[in-house]
Amino acid sequence: MSEDYIDHDEWQYSPPKLPTMSKITLDPIPGVLPFDGKHNPGFRSAVAHRVWLTYRTAANDWQPKVGICESAAEAAVAYEALIAADTYDVRFQPLTVKFEFEGKKPDYTHDLLITRIDGHRTLVFVRNGFSLSKPNTWREIEAIHDATPSGAANTMIVVSADDYSRQRRENLFRMHELIQEKDEEADEIVLHTARNLKSLWLMQDLFPHIALPQRHVFRACYRLIARKKLTANMDHVISEISRVGVAA
Repeated sequence: MSEDYIDHDEWQYSPPKLPTMSKITLDPIPGVLPFDGKHNPGFRSAVAHRVWLTYRTAANDWQPKVGICESAAEAAVAYEALIAADTYDVRFQPLTVKFEFEGKKPDYTHDLLITRIDGHRTLVFVRNGFSLSKPNTWREIEAIHDATPSGAANTMIVVSADDYSRQRRENLFRMHELIQEKDEEADEIVLHTARNLKSLWLMQDLFPHIALPQRHVFRACYRLIARKKLTANMDHVISEISRVGVAA
């Protein structure tokens, strides 16, 4: 047996340390704008969850564009911004800054830059709750904030990944997909019915009162929840037996 061989089944219970793989790069995709971030986080990892996606914004005339996220939570924050009615653009890994921290000068690339239709720009810093519970993390964030040019954005916010449960992330993903299937007539019919149905409790209560195929009503409900016209528990599976209501 080779001296380099380690039998993890017998005594080495921690995951084996694997060699670092090269970053994944995409060839040009016809009809899709390429990823233009300052840092490509799309390297292979046995523990991290990288997310690749295509998205559309008014800033790109609704042409599909590639985005890359370093985590599922970061992707969820992006999806949440993309389904918001007042979002003009979302950029991934938009800006890299060099900051001073604990005697070192590392680089940091911001996760997201969200631009609203009124021009307000927000840099987003996504980190898990355990990290955010440490004072050292907040000192690092402050150093990053101080090193970021004032003209890069109007505000910088910190988002806890713990606020995005696995089901919330799944719901946001589906809403982002369905928002792109525009059916304004169905959405208006469903919203009008919901507002006037006194017996509304579950999503399925709408089905007998709307002369549309059930799948059209279901998809319209998803879009209306995404647009905050209807309410539902985002941390639960949203289905025909989900509690829904009309937003105030």
